Amino acid sequence: MAKIRVTQVRSAIKRPQNQKRTLTALGLSKIGQVVEHETTPNILGMINKVKHLVSTEEA
Repeated sequence: MAKIRVTQVRSAIKRPQNQKRTLTALGLSKIGQVVEHETTPNILGMINKVKHLVSTEEA
């Protein structure tokens, strides 16, 4: 499968608890942190939920 690189670009402060938990589930905790994931429907759904806090690119 393809890989996707996810970078946190905005803070999770003053965000709903479910968005904070989604960032944690993606492995993100700090602005500028980068993680790579397989492109699965589960991961794409989580990214879509916090798309205003992260940027993505194909790896």
